[in-house]
Amino acid sequence: MTDDITEIVLDTETTGMDPFDGHRIIEIGCVEINNHLPTGRTLQIYINPERDIPSDATAVHGITNEYVADKPIFSEVYTDFIDFIGDSKIVIH
Repeated sequence: MTDDITEIVLDTETTGMDPFDGHRIIEIGCVEINNHLPTGRTLQIYINPERDIPSDATAVHGITNEYVADKPIFSEVYTDFIDFIGDSKIVIH
């Protein structure tokens, strides 16, 4: 008998790589899997980083300043992410 294993596969997009330079998360994407199969439960959040997204970052992920201008800021959505992952293991892509 195998135990059910629920994991959250997590991917993020950012304004850049160095938080000490003020770079921030602009997208959180999650897929819940159970025993390595998608459950159908997902979460996708776009976030206003309250700073410009450099053009080299936009070239990687395609997210523009204009697209996130009306999105919520991180402090308004992080609890949605915490609630989604619960006590599941996280697999970061």
